[in-house]
Amino acid sequence: MAQGTGSINSDYKDWEWSDDAGERARLLQSPSVETTPKSGESQGNSLGATSALGAVFIVVNAALGAGLLNFPAAFSMAGGVAAGIALQMCMLIFIIGGLVILAYCSQASNERTYQEVVWAVCGKVPGVLCEVAIAVYTFGTCIAFLIIIGDQEDKIIAALVTEPEEAGSSRWYMDRKFTISITAFLLILPLSIPKEIGFQKYASSLSVIGTWYVTAVIIIKYIWPDKELVPVEIPTSPSTWTAVFNAVPTICFGFQCHVSSVPVFNSMKQPEVKTWGAVVTAAMVIALFVYTGTGVCGFLTFGAGVEQDVLLSYPSNDIPVALARAFIILCVLTSYPILHFCGRAVLEGLWLRYTGVTVEEDVVRERRRRLLQTVSWFLLTLLLALFIPDIGKVISVIGGLAACFIFVFPGLCLIQAKLSEIQETRAISWWALVSYGVFMVTLGAFIFGQTTANAIFVDLTA
Repeated sequence: MAQGTGSINSDYKDWEWSDDAGERARLLQSPSVETTPKSGESQGNSLGATSALGAVFIVVNAALGAGLLNFPAAFSMAGGVAAGIALQMCMLIFIIGGLVILAYCSQASNERTYQEVVWAVCGKVPGVLCEVAIAVYTFGTCIAFLIIIGDQEDKIIAALVTEPEEAGSSRWYMDRKFTISITAFLLILPLSIPKEIGFQKYASSLSVIGTWYVTAVIIIKYIWPDKELVPVEIPTSPSTWTAVFNAVPTICFGFQCHVSSVPVFNSMKQPEVKTWGAVVTAAMVIALFVYTGTGVCGFLTFGAGVEQDVLLSYPSNDIPVALARAFIILCVLTSYPILHFCGRAVLEGLWLRYTGVTVEEDVVRERRRRLLQTVSWFLLTLLLALFIPDIGKVISVIGGLAACFIFVFPGLCLIQAKLSEIQETRAISWWALVSYGVFMVTLGAFIFGQTTANAIFVDLTA
């Protein structure tokens, strides 16, 4: 994608809200990504320390996560292996396209985070909507993480307890609400309070290894199934053509790494759009193989009866699966504070812009506000996780928001970037890119509307 000759929304700093306030509230930068601060004197000349190969692995790690547990159920909802793979392949084109568009707009606007690119390129209203969407998305993801902890702890406790199951024999310390709460208060809350999250990078690396282990276990269990496994019905086609769209939220949730991709692009030694295109293509192909392997093997093992969290379909006393559950718990324990940090930073930026106070002037009250935000966020996510036991219901909601990050905001950025170019004549490529942007926005809006409506009227009211 060629660089345009004009500037992008050069007057975006003339809005009513303070442009300086919250400017350094950097969001969703991976703990392993080192970026160089933006400088007005050396715009576009500062180089990062991440190689292209390193960027591939960072993007893969940003995409892969606990969302893979829902992929077998997504294949079941889509109507089989063929429909699930075809849906992923179609969406992958736009997923990669969105990542390339964000890099192009980041380079053109000299902004280094997702929401700052949207602010600079699209203007105030889309910028605010983007930040609110990030806050809601991270909040919902934190709820999903707590539900996953409860799911895995239920199975681990069932394997450890050898008491006969009798009516009313369940102990209070085995209750799901108690185990989630005690884990959250002892481990998650202390990790969420610090101002910085750089200390998380070592634990996060271990959680990535755990994610790959989970995929390996699901594939091996399909190739060499347990002898006690009863043959199940394997759907080969969707019940209706609209049923295929039920798998879209899971796919969007799984492949959504767009918000963290902008800092990764700017951390590269050679932040060029063409190089970035190769990086994200390689990364998304790797993620595709992992998600497809998990989805296909988990679905073919349990068929239409697969649980929303595929690990719940395996017996409690399976040792390799029990280790996978422990890895998943570790993964979400380290991921929750990172997602909370991102949401908290968005809220902080919105607050500072609204009040017009700069970061330097607000240092005294920052700690008190951070503690209040953290405790409120933690208690609300915990309360909702205790009363929403199905991870599928949460993903059906936040999957629609993930579609906005993948389709809508990149599409808007592309349209505005091309419209801002100063050209005497509009080439065919210009019209093609604008049309592509319009199609992305339309498709993203449809996915968001369809999945959100389905979540509200079907999943949450069921």
